[in-house]
Amino acid sequence: MTLDFKHIQAAHCENGVTTSLLQHNGVEKITEPLAFGIGSGLFYIYIPFMVINNGPAISFRTQPGLIFKRTCKALGIPVYRKKFSSHEKAMEALDDCIKKGIPAACQVGVYYLTYFPKEYRFHFNAHNLIVFGKENDNYLISDPVMEGTATLTSYELERVRFAKGAFAPRGQLYYPMEKKIVTDDQIRQGIKTGIKRNVRDMLRIPGPIAGVKGIVFTANRIKKWRDKLGPEKSRSYLAQLVRMQEEIGTGGGGFRFIYGAFLQQAHAYFPANDELMKLSATFTKAGDMWRNAAVQASGIYKGRLTAQQDYDTMGDMMIEIAALEKQAFIDLSNIKWSK
Repeated sequence: MTLDFKHIQAAHCENGVTTSLLQHNGVEKITEPLAFGIGSGLFYIYIPFMVINNGPAISFRTQPGLIFKRTCKALGIPVYRKKFSSHEKAMEALDDCIKKGIPAACQVGVYYLTYFPKEYRFHFNAHNLIVFGKENDNYLISDPVMEGTATLTSYELERVRFAKGAFAPRGQLYYPMEKKIVTDDQIRQGIKTGIKRNVRDMLRIPGPIAGVKGIVFTANRIKKWRDKLGPEKSRSYLAQLVRMQEEIGTGGGGFRFIYGAFLQQAHAYFPANDELMKLSATFTKAGDMWRNAAVQASGIYKGRLTAQQDYDTMGDMMIEIAALEKQAFIDLSNIKWSK
């Protein structure tokens, strides 16, 4: 059975899933940047005591699942979400969605996604895709980061839905429960709520490891890695930073570009607030700076840059980014909202 479903390519999987499912359910004005901003997707955290792929846990986005949950809540759309202990019940629930004509999103592991190029397959369990049909033993997949649709056999889909390790998906299934007309006023309120929450997350979370403080924390750690960890391990840690920044969805630079696009689109709903356009340019600049930092880190982990000064330069670049983003979020917090 194949559902009448439109595949939409996106820069990031959860943004894309959110946008595709909401558009399918009648929210025509939702876009990837609006979903990301209303869902307060921009974030940074460095967790030194948690190891993923032989490196420290670093994230440039909010916790998986929150973008979809927050965006739907802001627009008044109830959500169904469930995890499973039984593989059979998880697959039965998905089949039931297809029979009812409901495209359903699944959280999956990347490593065994057979339609992914091999160089992009590694152990990361917070990827999202949509299942919109089934033909014999093949499930029809709309993966937002792919140009077109794909297929997975029942064995392949079950395997990625129950991948092991950090953020194990446990067969997670989710979708909007209603088709709804969303008003411009709801989108405006969602924009304001999303920005205020993102200001909180980047400026006001206690402790040194999250938000702009977390960027500075990481920068200062990087300056010490060469002497403390040795060349090989320090290069491995920097490779992890670049992987999380540039290869997991859209990462550090790409997320800043999306947030800049969100503020630009938000200005269309608040045309009197020209600060939104100015800050859109600021976040685009931050995205460029993150990309430049990734180039510096790549030079180190590939062995082209080996001196302590190179690590210091990397740290200083991140401290500069933190200062820019801190001021941008302070400016966002001071906006006086008006249509």
